[in-house]
Amino acid sequence: MDFALDEDQVELQSVLREFLADRAPEAAVRAQLEDPAGYDRALWDQMANQLGLPGLAIPEEYGGSGFSFLELGLVLEEMGRALTVSPFIASAVMAAQLLLALDDESARKEYLPGIASGSTIASVALAEDSGSWRPADVTVRAVHQGGSWRIDGQKSFVLDGAAADVILVIARTGEQETAVFAITADTDGLVREPLETMDQTRKLARLRFDAAPARLLGTPAGAAAAIAAMLDRSAIALAAEALGGTGRVLDMSVEYAKIRHQFGRPIGSFQAIKHKCASMLVDLESSRSAVYYALWAAATSHPDTAVVAPLVKAHCVDTYLHAAGENIQIHGGIGFTWEHPAHLYLKRAKSAQVLLGDSDFHRQQLADRIGI
Repeated sequence: MDFALDEDQVELQSVLREFLADRAPEAAVRAQLEDPAGYDRALWDQMANQLGLPGLAIPEEYGGSGFSFLELGLVLEEMGRALTVSPFIASAVMAAQLLLALDDESARKEYLPGIASGSTIASVALAEDSGSWRPADVTVRAVHQGGSWRIDGQKSFVLDGAAADVILVIARTGEQETAVFAITADTDGLVREPLETMDQTRKLARLRFDAAPARLLGTPAGAAAAIAAMLDRSAIALAAEALGGTGRVLDMSVEYAKIRHQFGRPIGSFQAIKHKCASMLVDLESSRSAVYYALWAAATSHPDTAVVAPLVKAHCVDTYLHAAGENIQIHGGIGFTWEHPAHLYLKRAKSAQVLLGDSDFHRQQLADRIGI
């Protein structure tokens, strides 16, 4: 089994890294920090129209490029390096994967072409004020009245929920069953409130539903498996993004250790700094191996996907958070300033750690799935 990237995949990473360095540098990232709902729309249009990124892993029959989840993960790795502010994970990963997993061909034909082209931004609303990402903890209700469905309740921590055109809402239809519903942004009875968060590069929102009309997607009986598949693939996507961030903070640390002098020599010559950088490199490579295997498993629908998804989410985001903290330590005083980008990576790492459930949650999920 060979997990080395082929020539086309290496070229994809190279082109995207150059593209993001040119179109989404640090200054462009900072320009989006003050808007709790915003993203760079010009960059999004370029990502969609020039590179076709939102539709990369969407089948050609629905307007996508038909590549696998592995290529999608390579894109996420580069976006993590660049701290790209965009609705990519919400729309091209979470919403797209949920639609592909649901048994609803008409919904796929209606929503996926817009998601693939970037003209439609979609998101998934699952978590509520409790912060739980378990479908079993959903309290938002969907009631069937007069031939239509209506939703009542509140969702929190919805990724890019204030900017989305279509929201896929997980709601309870009975005591035990949950189902997936589609609601458009202009629906009566929907109120969206951007949330102020520590990580200003990750846009979250709270959504309130007051008898909001909604469209049932698939069937309640098939929703649980589809939601689980979406959550596993989203966890792997976050791990891939974290891998890119870990690589970038290591590069920042090494570059600074070469040019910062104390006592007449580069700080990189001191044993303590050497050990920090070496440890970060070991962690980076272990994360890379784990992420690439998880991407391959997801791309091939391998049975291991359900096991490696919580594993890589817990391991890679924790590695990222540790590396981001070490990066600040290596930079010393300047690493704590607003002007230096080190804190942006630390905040992104922390938000990645709690999104979709924290590391303890995913380790427990892993233990449950392997029968410990």
